Amino acid sequence: MRQFLTTDQVAERLGVKPATVYAYVSRGLLPSRRNAAGKGSLFAKADVDALIAGRKRATPNIQTGITLIRDGGLFYRGHDATALARTSTYEAVANLLWTGEWTGEWTGESIGESTGELDHARFPVNPELAALAARVGALLPSSARLADRLRVTVAAVAAADPLRFDTSPAAVLATGRTIIATMVAALPLRSEPRADVGVVAPRPGAAEVPTVGELLWPRLTGQAVSESGRRAMEAALILLADHDIAASTLAARVAASTRAHPYAVVSAGLAALDGPLHGAASEHVYPLLVRAAAGEDPVAVISEYLRVSGGIPGFGHPLYPSGDPRATALFALLGEHPAHDAAIGLADAVRTRSGILPNIDLALAAFALRYDMPADAGEAIFAVARTAGWLAHALEEYANRPARFRPTGQYSGRPPA
Repeated sequence: MRQFLTTDQVAERLGVKPATVYAYVSRGLLPSRRNAAGKGSLFAKADVDALIAGRKRATPNIQTGITLIRDGGLFYRGHDATALARTSTYEAVANLLWTGEWTGEWTGESIGESTGELDHARFPVNPELAALAARVGALLPSSARLADRLRVTVAAVAAADPLRFDTSPAAVLATGRTIIATMVAALPLRSEPRADVGVVAPRPGAAEVPTVGELLWPRLTGQAVSESGRRAMEAALILLADHDIAASTLAARVAASTRAHPYAVVSAGLAALDGPLHGAASEHVYPLLVRAAAGEDPVAVISEYLRVSGGIPGFGHPLYPSGDPRATALFALLGEHPAHDAAIGLADAVRTRSGILPNIDLALAAFALRYDMPADAGEAIFAVARTAGWLAHALEEYANRPARFRPTGQYSGRPPA
């Protein structure tokens, strides 16, 4: 007979808070069933034991100086990521992740008036590579998701780079800027970019270069860019630039450990990011927000989703039992809008019932809905942003002992005859 545990018992066994247990359920890490008494959830002891065993499973020791998650905070090279989201640019943060050097904070009246210290970090688009990626992307069906187009772009520009196997730090930085700019530039336009957006010369006499956020905006929405929208886009990119050794980052590091070139590292990260429990999570939150924003009762929306799927996307994170600071930072930049109100309504309903707090996926979906972006826009923003983090980890891995990720499986199949 199967033995079942209550939420409090599971929390005690795992050494976490009950809210973290619900976060495990929400992210598909721990199955649950409704208590027959109608209150709370029950968990099979075997499933809990399997989760504990998985957490203890031997993995390579990854020493990293890039990102720290501690006491509910997120820090890039010692800098508070939420503070950077309010004051910096994605390019400057990418440079910080890659080199450890901080070039200063944004101080202009708009992103287009950033200081000269940050201007040098802009990522110029290579017209030939962008044209190649656009031609390849044109062959995709109209149903292709934005993330599909990003993966195809990375593969296409890799094939066009005969020096792609150069993994020296300077080459990786140059390649990284090219990859990110080309990924964005190759996406189809949904609106014409404003002529006065991103008109910044990196240095006297240089060509004008827009920011990654300014390039991305007209490819995700037909809505005219506003100062608040531009700032929110920068914040979203910064907040998602890295997150320690997440699943996609581990995949990227494994690829880099084999001395795969930077394009292959990014492709490995994009492959892992495609899962519904990782980068694509915001797309699953989006329809819930659409319904809530249209006036449906948030409790009824959540109830129906729970009945069908058993969990709620956009809520809970094992690393942030007291709430995801990235979500808080992005919500603060959305302002009053039905999308923001719908997200807060869903968050209040879930928090009242189970104590689970929203994560970055809910905030990212609210941002996409706020600015009339498609449901998969959040995943595209996530992918573009996290490319900087994957390359930062690749730089660390290139400097480490090669091919060090070789765990040994514990065979549980039929014994040899």
